[in-house]
Amino acid sequence: MKLDRRDVLKASLALGGGLLLELDTSAMAADTATTFAPSPLLRITSDDLVHVVLARVDMGQGTTTMHVQNVAEELGVDPATVRFEQSGADHAYDHPQFGFQLTGGSTSTSVSWEPYQRAGAAARQMLVTAAARQWGVPASECHVEQGSVVHAASARSARFGALASLAARESVPDVAPKTRNFTTLGTGIPRVDAPMKVNGTAEYGLDVKVPGALVAVLLRCPVPRGTLVSFEATAARALDGVRHVVQVPQGVAVVATTYWHAKQGAALVKCVWNEGELATLDSSTLLAKHRELLRSAAGVRVHEHGEVKASFEQSGLTVVEAEYALPFLAHATMEPQNATARFTDGKLEVWAPTQGPGITQAVLASALDLPVREITVHQTWVGGGFGRRIAQDYALEAAQLSRALGGQAVKVVWSREDDVQHSPYRPAATHLVKGALDAEGHVRAWHHRVATQSILADVLPDFAGALLPGAPAFVPRLVTSLINGRIERDDSAFEGVPNLPYLMDSLAVDFVRHEAGVRSMFWRSVANSHTAFATESFVDELAWAAKQDPFTFRRNLLWKQHRHRWVLELAAEKAGWTTPAPAGVGRGIAVHQSFGSYAAAVAEVSLDDDSIRVDRLVMAIDCGRVLNPDIVKSQLESCAIFGLSATLHGAITFAKGRVQQSNFHDYAPLRMNECPRIETYLRENQAPPTGVGEPGLPVIAPAVANAVYALTRQRLRSLPLTLPSKG
Repeated sequence: MKLDRRDVLKASLALGGGLLLELDTSAMAADTATTFAPSPLLRITSDDLVHVVLARVDMGQGTTTMHVQNVAEELGVDPATVRFEQSGADHAYDHPQFGFQLTGGSTSTSVSWEPYQRAGAAARQMLVTAAARQWGVPASECHVEQGSVVHAASARSARFGALASLAARESVPDVAPKTRNFTTLGTGIPRVDAPMKVNGTAEYGLDVKVPGALVAVLLRCPVPRGTLVSFEATAARALDGVRHVVQVPQGVAVVATTYWHAKQGAALVKCVWNEGELATLDSSTLLAKHRELLRSAAGVRVHEHGEVKASFEQSGLTVVEAEYALPFLAHATMEPQNATARFTDGKLEVWAPTQGPGITQAVLASALDLPVREITVHQTWVGGGFGRRIAQDYALEAAQLSRALGGQAVKVVWSREDDVQHSPYRPAATHLVKGALDAEGHVRAWHHRVATQSILADVLPDFAGALLPGAPAFVPRLVTSLINGRIERDDSAFEGVPNLPYLMDSLAVDFVRHEAGVRSMFWRSVANSHTAFATESFVDELAWAAKQDPFTFRRNLLWKQHRHRWVLELAAEKAGWTTPAPAGVGRGIAVHQSFGSYAAAVAEVSLDDDSIRVDRLVMAIDCGRVLNPDIVKSQLESCAIFGLSATLHGAITFAKGRVQQSNFHDYAPLRMNECPRIETYLRENQAPPTGVGEPGLPVIAPAVANAVYALTRQRLRSLPLTLPSKG
């Protein structure tokens, strides 16, 4: 069997630090003697190449560059000379917080920067020790410089590659990484993955070419959780290029020589569906149910400090109450979902653009009743994740179909319409918020109720399998059945509310769990994407009720929360908050903490007839130590565009159980002509680095909504933002 590039790189990885992989032993034997691997994250080969293995998946957020940069800093090499490769499914790369292999929660830098630096520091020390031992000089007199160990006093030097076999004999030390005098960290180096993405050599899931593989398109019930009753495919089977039309658990698969042939064949298949209990699902009905539940005794108290009930009963208070409604949202990754699978001699290989190769492996093992050791997951580049690639439906479809076809290699490709209409979504959520102010504008009470579904309930089966590797397939299902119905508290449904930073006498937060029946999944910034809209819109309403400037009102309530206040003040200063806005322009502000980082935004909006136009966004972030300012800024810009797409356009709506949107014409991302001027500012400090992939998003919608109110005095409390028609 011919090995591809990933197989060759994997086979050349030396076994170090207890890392065990199933490798071609002949290939490994040829390489072990000349490879220096002090960590599963790093190896140096005798051909003088430094290789970094990516424990976290790069979905465009710059993980590759950050990991390479951390290692390069310790080894004193140019990051552009470092090779990198994505890890496959292996417990050596399990996430230290999640307990299994996953990229998410804006943690790629926060949990990995130190392990990569330590790996580089250990390698540096071992190389220096090996060189000093060979030269008979003190190691303290040697240093690394551009890929060499140098002993200046004797004018001797040796390349890393020449020292690799000697360094591999040294014990791996525990060396503290550098904390100052950086040459690479803290600078905006060019992204190391840019060349291969520009020249087309980066292999995304859709690029995978397995010899002899066919391409499959699936027909799924238009109503979530519906099932197939029967199908008729005579015309499809007669079509040129179509090889198989088969029933699969998700519906019907049309398998052909090319995607085009499969798509043409799928259009000819006639299906009869049992639409099930969600055939009456309607977005307006769901909103009505949320409203009913929020005004009932339903739910559970998830946070409380102070005496909220007593605080509201004080005399002389101004009471403000508001409801905020947010729809389902699709992730709409630029690369639609896809995966390639092949069964060979009872072993399964999968090529997938996934955020969790370990989860992929666990899900397939459970669903197909295969030992984990018989499943190999090849990680490809990922054309956007945003949480969508944590779900493994696309990989499962490919694996099930390959087995059904007797081991035939097959690539499953979702169309854009498939992705918009059949994905797991960011749940719809409704908030009911009540607050009380005294005459001086102090917040005496805040009662916040959130109605939405539990994402944890949907991901629990997959996560249970990943957390219980090697367990029989029924065990994750049993764990799920025992826990799912008892989930009363799911922080991913209301995060961002219990830790409100504002000074207030009392705060109570209630979670009202209501399952819509629609599959859900983490969406960029998870619950913060809807909780910040509610909290920061409501703070703005309190400021106007107190007859105070929204920025000043926030700053006064944040006098104990300096990091919130820092970014709030920075954004306001750079936006020129204290100067009057231009005629016809409204300014709004918001601040929020998520994933360990603190973000603020000032939006400037104007009106184009009845349409809202965002002209300018000024963003500030405190993410601790900034390791690469360019990546931080690009992620803020990405959050701005992603957030504006949801703020101005984003909504997945249901009618008679069917998603009403289908493609980018009616589930629209922000267009180029709609993009505002985006300014980004970093409030750096020496705290450990924290996430940047998501924290910039939550402040976008409330900043824009607050700006609309400043301009029009119309308070918009539902997303996407739409002004009432003058007609």
